[in-house]
Amino acid sequence: MRDVAAYGRAEEDRDVEPGTLLVAAPGLLDPNFRRTVVYVIEHRGEGTLGVVLNRPSDVAVQEVLPAWAPHTSRPKAVFVGGPVDAKTALCLAAFRPGHDPATIGGVVAVRGPVALIDLDSNPDELAPRLRGLRVFAGYAGWNSGQLAGEIGRGDWILVPALPDDVLASGSGDLWGRVLRRQGMPLALLSTFPSDVAAN
Repeated sequence: MRDVAAYGRAEEDRDVEPGTLLVAAPGLLDPNFRRTVVYVIEHRGEGTLGVVLNRPSDVAVQEVLPAWAPHTSRPKAVFVGGPVDAKTALCLAAFRPGHDPATIGGVVAVRGPVALIDLDSNPDELAPRLRGLRVFAGYAGWNSGQLAGEIGRGDWILVPALPDDVLASGSGDLWGRVLRRQGMPLALLSTFPSDVAAN
């Protein structure tokens, strides 16, 4: 019988591309990534960059980027994007239908309506085109070959992202929701207890 976790798992990182979600496998216990959902922003030969979507912090966007705070999706908190360079702020946004991020200044298109926002641009000019945005402190990064090794070891499950994933509130169980929408057998993993000892 095939291992349930093998579904959706690539043997290498060739299936990773911008807009892919890396969903932590239940057995990944690293506290930086346990039960996380990482949105891949960039994947090249030199390495991979993404942000954790489901770790809100206690820091309000108003405290660090007051001009962007009114346009931030709820909760209006800075999310912990990952363990690398926590002083770096990244901003992901989902554009409204009819607005192509590839044609708009001050943004870098990632996939579909999702783009990286230049935080030095004018938020009031961009805001009418956005469905929402999220600010992240730090990011998740892998050197060349590192992510492929982790995927091969079974640490990550690869699934496609939905634009709304980047705007997830953090209060719900994004990890479980993403797994459940994959259907069987991956949906079974969503029932894995967060603390096996308490089961």
